[in-house]
Amino acid sequence: MNDLILLAILADGPQHGYALKKQAGMALGQPDMHNNLVYPLLRRFIAHKWVTQRKTAGQRGQTRQVYSLTPMGRDALVDRIRQFDDASAAEAFRLRVGLFELLDSAAREQILATREKYLQARKQRFVTLETGMDLGRYGSEVARFMREQIRTELAWIARLRRMSRKRKEKS
Repeated sequence: MNDLILLAILADGPQHGYALKKQAGMALGQPDMHNNLVYPLLRRFIAHKWVTQRKTAGQRGQTRQVYSLTPMGRDALVDRIRQFDDASAAEAFRLRVGLFELLDSAAREQILATREKYLQARKQRFVTLETGMDLGRYGSEVARFMREQIRTELAWIARLRRMSRKRKEKS
């Protein structure tokens, strides 16, 4: 997921490493993404030719590194967003939805269908849990809350599908 976030930030234009740390942290709901995550990923991206690096003068006379996404990097980003299977359906769904503008309608639908299938299975597990066990007052409340979250997300998926169809019709 960290690689998707960094590549997606670079899709908006060149960035200094420090700005990448800040923006990635914000996307993750943290102060900053740690240097030990950012810079090794950037080195890997450069080795794969997904990102270029150039030196530029900073505001206080220091030398800064500016990173830019290459066309090959943009293709890699789109491929990584599309990679959303049953095993990954529990993770990074919202991040992928945030990057739907980069995908065609078939890829968007595949991601939505995979997440929907995951949610339906999870919903069934809660039903089985509630009917098969005495969860107590608070355990039942947690299960009810989780089912409500699933229902809300399924409704959101339906809305995203409608948005995708409208976008396709305008094209």
